[in-house]
Amino acid sequence: MAQQYQPGQRWISDSEAELGLGTVLAQDGRLLTVLYPATGDTRQYALRNAPLTRVRFSPGDTITHFEGWKMTVREVDDVDGLLVYHGLNGQNESVTLPETQLSNFIQFRLASDRLFAGQIDPLAWFSLRYHTLEHTSRQLQSSLWGLGGARAQPIAHQLHIAREVADRIAPRVLLADEVGLGKTIEAGLVIHRQLLSGRASRVLILVPENLQHQWLVEMRRRFNLQVALFDEERFIESDAANPFEDTQLALVALEWLVDDDKAQDALFAAGWDLMVVDEAHHLVWHEDQISPEYALVEQLAEVIPGVLLLTATPEQLGQDSHFARLRLLDPNRFHDLAAFRAESENYRPVAEAVQELLDDGRLSPQAHQTIHGFLGNEGEALLAAVNEGDSDAKARLVRELLDRHGTGRVLFRNTRAAVQGFPERKLHPYPLPCPDESRRKTAARPPSPNCCGTPARPDSSLRSPHERR
Repeated sequence: MAQQYQPGQRWISDSEAELGLGTVLAQDGRLLTVLYPATGDTRQYALRNAPLTRVRFSPGDTITHFEGWKMTVREVDDVDGLLVYHGLNGQNESVTLPETQLSNFIQFRLASDRLFAGQIDPLAWFSLRYHTLEHTSRQLQSSLWGLGGARAQPIAHQLHIAREVADRIAPRVLLADEVGLGKTIEAGLVIHRQLLSGRASRVLILVPENLQHQWLVEMRRRFNLQVALFDEERFIESDAANPFEDTQLALVALEWLVDDDKAQDALFAAGWDLMVVDEAHHLVWHEDQISPEYALVEQLAEVIPGVLLLTATPEQLGQDSHFARLRLLDPNRFHDLAAFRAESENYRPVAEAVQELLDDGRLSPQAHQTIHGFLGNEGEALLAAVNEGDSDAKARLVRELLDRHGTGRVLFRNTRAAVQGFPERKLHPYPLPCPDESRRKTAARPPSPNCCGTPARPDSSLRSPHERR
C-alpha cells in the first residue's frame, strides 16, 4: 500500500537520520519535497521509493515541543492526516501538541529508539547485515586470521613461527632461519596478524638502506600493508610537526637514522608498538665498545614493547655477537656475557635429550639423567609420567625445558636440512682471470679460518629446543 503524504507531516530519513525531523512541504507528481529545519536542508525524493519513515509516537512516550518543554503522551488523534498528541507536561497539566510543533532535533540514534518509532529497515537489508556479521565472526575466530590472506604460499615452519609469535602480546623474538627460508615472509605475517588482532597499531621497520625498496615492495604486494618509506628528503619536506606521526607503518633506513639526531628525536616521540630490525647481525657490540647502530636500536628496544630481530647468521661472529642480539630482546635474562658463556656449556646435552624425546617418544637412561639434572626434583614426576607413555606429560615436560633452557622462546631457527622440499643447489663453476693486484694481495695475506677470521661453523652448543637441527 502506497504511503499517503500530507504537508506538515513529520518524517525522518532512513539514510540520513542526522538531519533530524523532516516536514513534508509538497507532493508534486512523482516528487516529494521534505524540509529538515534542524539543518536547513531540503531533499526531494521519488514518491514511490522515498527512504522515509513516519514519526509516530505512542502513549507513554515523552516528546518535546520546538520551544523546549516536554510532555508525556496519553492519547493520539489523527486529524486530516496529521497527528495530534494529548498528554501531560512537567507540571501535570493537560496539554496538546500537534506534530507540526514537534522539536526539529529529534534523532533516533539507538536501535531501541528506531524500533519504537517504527523506523525499521526492510528484511532483506537486515538479513544481509546479519549474515555479514556472522561471516566476520567466523573469520575473527579462525586460527589463520591474518595469516591466510597473504599473496604468498607460506610453508609449515613459517606459519608455525608466525602464529606462535603473533599471538603473543608485545612479542620479543629473534627470527634466525637460514638464508632462503623466508624470514621476511614470517615477519610480514607477524605484522599482519598483530595489526588485524589489535595487538599492535604502529609498526617501525628498520632495515639497511639497500633493502628499503625490497621491503616496501614485499609488504605492499604480498600483505597489502601501506608502508611509508622514510628518508632524509621526505622527513625534511613534511609539513607535520612530527613526520613519523603521519603514518602507522614506517620503513626507515638505519644508516640515515643514526646520522640524523632530529629524526631520532621525532622517532622516539612518535611512539611505536612493534619494531622490526632486519640484518640484525650488523649491529656490532663488544663489552668495551658499542656501535652507534646498536646503541640506537637498544634505546628504541627499551621503549617499544614488541621487537623482532631478523638475521640468518645469529652466531656468525661467535658467542659475543649472539649474546648481543639476545640482550636487546631481554636485558634482564641476558645481562652478563660471562654468565651466558657458562650456561651455554650445558645447552647442548639438554637440547639433544629433548630432540631424542621428540623423535623417539621416550628417553634413554642417559637423556633421563640429563633432564633430571637440569630440572632437579621438580621434574621427577613429569619424567615418571613420560616413561609411562603419558603424551600430555611429554608436552608439559618440553614446555618446562623450553622455558628454562637457553634462549627458550626468544629464538626461532630453521635450517634447510631440516625443512624438506627445497631444490638442491648445484655449483656450476666458471673460471675467471685473476687480476695481478689480487694475486699480490693473496700472496701477502696470512692464512685464516675464513674471510672473517672466525670459526666457519657456529657453535652447536648454543642451539635451543626451538631450533631444528
